[in-house]
Amino acid sequence: MNTMTIINPDDFIQSLADALQYISYYHPKDYIDALALAYEKEPSPAAKDAIAQILTNSRLSAINHRPMCQDTGIVVVFIEVGMQVQWNTEQSLEALVNQAVHLAYTNPDNILRASVVADPAGKRQNTKDNTPAVVHTRLVKGNKVTVKLAAKGGGSENKARFKILNPSQNLVAWVSETLPTLGAGWCPPGMLGIGIGGSAEKAMLLAKESLLAPINIHQLQEQGANNRIEELRLELYDKVNALGIGAQGLGGMTTVLDVKILDYPTHAASLPVALIPNCAATRHAHFSLDGSGAVSLSPPKIEDWPAITWRPDTQAKRVDLDSISQADITHWQAGERLLLTGHLLTGRDAAHKRIKQLLENKQTLPKNLNFKQRFLYYVGPVDPVKDEVVGPAGPTTATRMDSYMTMMADLGLLGTIGKAERGQQAIAVIKAKQMVYLMAVGGAAYLVSQAIKQSKVVAFADLGMEAIYEFYVEDMPVTVAVDTHGESVHQTGPAKWQTVIMT
Repeated sequence: MNTMTIINPDDFIQSLADALQYISYYHPKDYIDALALAYEKEPSPAAKDAIAQILTNSRLSAINHRPMCQDTGIVVVFIEVGMQVQWNTEQSLEALVNQAVHLAYTNPDNILRASVVADPAGKRQNTKDNTPAVVHTRLVKGNKVTVKLAAKGGGSENKARFKILNPSQNLVAWVSETLPTLGAGWCPPGMLGIGIGGSAEKAMLLAKESLLAPINIHQLQEQGANNRIEELRLELYDKVNALGIGAQGLGGMTTVLDVKILDYPTHAASLPVALIPNCAATRHAHFSLDGSGAVSLSPPKIEDWPAITWRPDTQAKRVDLDSISQADITHWQAGERLLLTGHLLTGRDAAHKRIKQLLENKQTLPKNLNFKQRFLYYVGPVDPVKDEVVGPAGPTTATRMDSYMTMMADLGLLGTIGKAERGQQAIAVIKAKQMVYLMAVGGAAYLVSQAIKQSKVVAFADLGMEAIYEFYVEDMPVTVAVDTHGESVHQTGPAKWQTVIMT
C-alpha cells in the first residue's frame, strides 16, 4: 500500500512557474528533430525558408532565454492527484496554479506577454499577469502529483473545430475537408490533436491532451500500426500533408509533423470528433511531485539544434519604408522576398476597434497617428528586458483584421504585415486600392525582434501590448503575400504543391 505524501504548496508553485518559463524558450527535442527532418526533405523554397527561420529562432530563444513566440499563450494544466496525496494548504488547487502563472509571467528576467482578458464578452480587460489558467484535475490511484502543462497560443487555438458525426460517417474525410478551411493562422508545421468519442466536452479535452504527447510518427511509420488508432494516425498524417498547405501556408511537403489521437467510449448514436492544431511554438512540459521538493527540468543542449542558420536571401529586394510610394509597390510580385528598413506602425484587434469607434463618433485620431503612405504591422510584442529595444515581436493572424481593411485603406495605408492568409474581402480591398499584404513568419518572433532597432508607443498606451507602436526596423524579412493585382501566395502556393505531391 502506498504511503501518504504531503505536498508543500511552495514546491508545487515553484515547479509550475519554472516549467512555464522553461517552455517559453525551449522547444521539446522531439519537435526540433522532426522539424529539422522536414527542412531536409522540403523542396519548396518558400517553405524551406520559413522552416529555417523557425529553427534559427528556436535556437536563439534557447540561448538567450527569451520567448520563441510573442504570443506566450493561455496556460492549460492537466493535473493528476494521487488519492494518497495530502496538501499542506487550505488554498484551492486553481489558486496555487494561478500563483505560479503570476510568478512566471511577471518574471523580470524573462517577462512573458499577458494575453488573457477578463469579461470576454464585454470590456475584455487584460488581467496583466495571464491569469487565470485553465485547469483540469483528475483524482487517481497513488501518492504523487503528475502535471502536464502547456501554453497555447491564440492563433492555433482559434482554429479548433468540433463536429458530432453520424456513426457511419468517415472521420478521416471530415478532418481532410476541414483542415484547408483553417487557413494558415495556426502556423504550420505543427501537430494535430484529435479527440474521438465521449461527449462534446470530452472530445475537446481528449484532443487538447493528445497534443502533449511526444512526436513519434516516423517511428510508427517504420514499425507499422498495431491498432485502429495508429492506423488513423498514419492515414491522417499522409492525407493532411498531401494537401500541400506547407509551412506557414506557403505550399510545401510538410503541413503537420505528427497527428495525435485519444479516444473514449461514446453513445451508440454519436461520433463526436474534435480537432485542435498546435502551432510552431509547441510548448509543453511534464513532471511529477513526490513530496521531496520542487522539480527542476533539465535544459537541453544547444548541440541538439541542427546546424541550420537562416540568413537573408541574397536575391531579396531591399525596401526603404520612409521613401516608398504606391508606384513602387505596384512592381512587387506575390512570392517576392523583401527586406524592410525604415519606420512602420503596429496595430492589432483592440487598436483597430478603437480607431473605428473614434471615426464613428466623428472624433479625430491622436495627433501622432498618421497612416498615409505607411505600413501597419499586426503585432503585440513582449515587453523588453535589460537592454532590449522590444521583446519578441512576431506577427499575429492578419485574417482577424480583414473587416477593417476598407477603413484602414481610406486612412491612406500602403500595406499591412502579418501572418497567414487574407480573406476574399480583404484581397478585394487590396486590389481595388492598389495596396499590398506582406507576410512575416509566425514562430520566428525573437528572430524578427532583432530587426527592430527603435520602438515607441504613439497611441492608445492603455491597451498594453495592443497599443500602437512605431518601430524602426532594419532588414526585416517579409514575403509579398498579396500583390496589388490581388494574387495571393496562400492560394497559389498550396494549389501548386498539392499538384506536385499528387503526381
